[in-house]
Amino acid sequence: MKDAALPADHGFQPVAEPPAAGRPLNFADKLVAFSHRGRATRIAERNGIPCFTNEFWTSGQRKASRLHEVSYRACFKPQLPAFFIERLTRPGDAVYDPFMGRGTTPLQAALMGRRPVGSDINPLSAMLLSPRLAPPSLEEIAARLADIPPSAALPEEPLLGDLRVFFHESVLARLAALRARFIDRERSGALDPVDEWLRMVCLNRLTGHSPGFFSVYTMPPNQAVGADRQRRINARRGQTPPPRDVDALILRKSRSLLSTGAPPPHPPALLGAAPADNAAFVPDGSADLVVTSPPFLDVVDYRTDNWLRCWFAGIDQDAVPIAAHRTPEAWRAFVHASLRDIARTLRPGGFLAFEVGEVRGGRVLLEDHVVAAAGGLPLAVEGVMVNAQKFTKTANCWGVANNRKGTNTNRIVLMRKTDQAATAWH
Repeated sequence: MKDAALPADHGFQPVAEPPAAGRPLNFADKLVAFSHRGRATRIAERNGIPCFTNEFWTSGQRKASRLHEVSYRACFKPQLPAFFIERLTRPGDAVYDPFMGRGTTPLQAALMGRRPVGSDINPLSAMLLSPRLAPPSLEEIAARLADIPPSAALPEEPLLGDLRVFFHESVLARLAALRARFIDRERSGALDPVDEWLRMVCLNRLTGHSPGFFSVYTMPPNQAVGADRQRRINARRGQTPPPRDVDALILRKSRSLLSTGAPPPHPPALLGAAPADNAAFVPDGSADLVVTSPPFLDVVDYRTDNWLRCWFAGIDQDAVPIAAHRTPEAWRAFVHASLRDIARTLRPGGFLAFEVGEVRGGRVLLEDHVVAAAGGLPLAVEGVMVNAQKFTKTANCWGVANNRKGTNTNRIVLMRKTDQAATAWH
């Protein structure tokens, strides 16, 4: 009987029996043997590709390091990379994500004593991740804030009117002082780890839907809408940007992020800003494991979501060619090019966990396109792993019922570099 808590099979046919006993366990056998709260893994198959469905990691929101808790759209839980890092790598191994976003995979790798390797086409990503790999102390953070002039004038420019839709004049004056310091010191090569931490926290406190952010109430989940839409939100709610104590909010967020401690000693990170199909700074065959998730077609508008962050960081967002594909065919070509470079970075026998989700109301099965995109590359598809969740990844503030809309499962296409025999699970 089908478990009602698990998602639809999408055409996968049940497999009658698990792999035969009496031979060494491999990747698939481990998934078959996995049990969560007494629920066995459901096994199915379509077009010769096995599918393994269970709740492989917790849906709990507060069961990971607080260092992960920075605001960013469409990011997976740290339990996802942790599942694969624990089983497919040893301490010191390199774990790579070519679409790192806020840096969940590399940060989790560092927390587990592995080498964090990450890239994203937007240089904003490295700014969000790097300071959390070696955080300063709260005392250093407070002392640096006290050293930065309390305010600075913003230049009169068209953007200023848009900024006033989000921020009180006093907040803008403080942000101007902080922004000027970070940009000037980066240009001169004097930006240090404390400045990098402060910039990272500012980037994550710019806009949101609670008094813990610098802005007036804006669109959850902590995404920056365009100025025109924010004007409509302000009018509908009858709100104007309130004064905020920027330094106090920075210290409060820093205290929260640091509350579970810094990452343990780990190999030095390798981070860059490059397209996923040409991350040349990552050496050939250097990654032991890749855990990643690309943009899902054009579902998320990363350009709009990050426009304020790019402004604060001094990034010309028009110069960042963020991928957005309207058709599955265009997306599949994009994934094929990305997989080619990912295969280059993987060591022989290394694994790739490529996470996708449900789009277009479940009518487009992105995992099928990923499998097709791997054709002709030295990547063997081991199967599709479906992590069924109790709650949607879409926040409850959207009024979405459980498992009705949004992304309700993680769907991971598991692949292995085929240059030699696969490594055993540890």
